[in-house]
Amino acid sequence: MGTYFGTDGIRGVAGELLTAEFAVRVGRAAAAVLAEKAGPHPLFVTGRDTRLSGPMLEAALTAGLTSGGARVEVAGVVPTPGLAALVHQRGADAGVVISASHNPFADNGIKFFSSAGVKLSDEEEAEIEAHIVRQDLTSLAGADFGCAEQLEGAVEGYVWDVVKRIPLDLSGMRIALDCANGAMYRAAPLALKESGAAVTVLFDQPDGTNINAGCGSTHIEALQRVVARDGFDLGLAFDGDGDRVLAVDASGRLVDGDFIIAILARHLKSQGKLRGDAVVTTVMTNLGFHQAMEREGIKVLVTPVGDRYVVAEMLKGDYLLGGEQSGHIINRDVSATGDGLATALLLLQALRQMDASLAEAARVMERLPQRLVNVRVRDLAELDGASEVWAAVSEETRRLDGLGRVLVRPSGTEPLVRVMAEAPTQAQVDAACDRIVAVVERHLT
Repeated sequence: MGTYFGTDGIRGVAGELLTAEFAVRVGRAAAAVLAEKAGPHPLFVTGRDTRLSGPMLEAALTAGLTSGGARVEVAGVVPTPGLAALVHQRGADAGVVISASHNPFADNGIKFFSSAGVKLSDEEEAEIEAHIVRQDLTSLAGADFGCAEQLEGAVEGYVWDVVKRIPLDLSGMRIALDCANGAMYRAAPLALKESGAAVTVLFDQPDGTNINAGCGSTHIEALQRVVARDGFDLGLAFDGDGDRVLAVDASGRLVDGDFIIAILARHLKSQGKLRGDAVVTTVMTNLGFHQAMEREGIKVLVTPVGDRYVVAEMLKGDYLLGGEQSGHIINRDVSATGDGLATALLLLQALRQMDASLAEAARVMERLPQRLVNVRVRDLAELDGASEVWAAVSEETRRLDGLGRVLVRPSGTEPLVRVMAEAPTQAQVDAACDRIVAVVERHLT
C-alpha cells in the first residue's frame, strides 16, 4: 500500500483527505499516466454512489481529468460493476468510481479501473500516486484541454446487460431486497422485476447521508427480520456501491459469501462448467468452506484479502469463480469484477435449476464458529514489528492445535487491525480473539 492507495483505491473522510483540491490533483495525475499509455486525450468513464460528497468529488475529479487533457463521460450514480462494464462497452481507456463501498456516508473514495474493467495494478496506482505526492502537474491549456459530457441511461444499460447474460424466470418467487440506500437502489429492483419475481424493496431512498446506515450487507438484521416475519422465499442485501451481495434464507438465516461461492461452485462443477475444478478465495474464508470443497473435490486457492488479488489469481490460472466472505464474488463468464447483482441472479438461477430452496442449497457447508474484531490503532505501520502481537498469535495457534486458526492483519482502507479467530466452539473463538485483542490494544493503541 502507498501513501494514498490502499487495497481498494483511495479512501478517507470527505473534506479531510478527500477534498476538492485533492480530487483535482488525482484527476490530473490519472490523465497524465493514461496519456503516456494510451496517447493524448484518453477517455475516462466516471460513476459514483449516493453519498452527499459524491457530486463535489465528481465535479473536482472531472476538472482534474479534463485539465489534464482527458475526455470524460460522466455516468452519475451507478453501481461499481455497472461502471466497470461501461468502461468496456464504451471502449474507454479507464474508469473511475467515487465511492467508499460499505463505509459510513462521511467517507468516500476514488477507485480506478483499467480498459478491461478490472482494477488498476499496484504498479499503475503507484505511478498515479507519484504524481500526486510530487504535485508536479499543472493544468494544460488551449487545444490540449479535454472535454466532459453526461452519459445517459447507464443504469438501464447495465441492468439489461446483466439480465441478458443471466436469463431466468423467477415467477412465483417472493424476494426482499435491501439496497443499502446506495448505488443499487434502482438497478436491483429493475433487474429482479424484469426476471418475474415479486419484489419488496427496503432502503431505496438515498438522501446522501443514509447510505449503509443500519442497512445493507454490513447491517443485515432488518432484512432478516422482514424475510422471516413476512414469509419471503429469501432476501438479498447489497452494499453501498453494489459490488457485494449477501443472502438471507426464508427463516432469516444469513447466507454469506462463503456459502454463496460454495453453492455456485458445487452447481457449476455438477454441470462440468467449473474450470479447473477450482475456486479462488481469501485468507478470511471460513474453514468450513475449505472442508466442504475438499468433500466436493474442488481445489481452493487462497489470496490476501482484496478482490484485486482474487481477480489476479483467477486470471493467472484461468479460473471461473472466486470471491470473498463479504459477498464480493466474481464469475468471469459474466463480469470482470465483483458484481452484487450478477451474483444474486446467478444464485437464483442455480436454485431454480437445482429446484432447491436457499436453505437446502446452503447445506453444502457447515460454518465453523468465527469472530472478527477490529481494533483502531495509532499507526498501522507498527504492526509488522509488534513482536508481542505475533507471539500471541503463535501461542493461540499452538493452543488450537490444527483444529482452528487465528489471523491478524491490517485493514487496507482504515487504521484498523483486524483480529480473526476460528475454532470448533464459540468459547474457543472468543477466548483466542479476546487474548490477542488485549495484546494489540496494549501495544498499538
